[in-house]
Amino acid sequence: MNEKLFKSIKNAGSSTLTLGILTICLGIATGVLLIVNGAKLLASKADTLF
Repeated sequence: MNEKLFKSIKNAGSSTLTLGILTICLGIATGVLLIVNGAKLLASKADTLF
């Protein structure tokens, strides 16, 4: 009985850890893309006309 419980807890922990790592990677990638696009917008600020 205890072995089943420990196995299910282990599986839940490993899947949660995997999802956490994926979330961190996606967050970093999104942040880098936002910074790059913002820098491009600032570089072409002189070309904009309102």
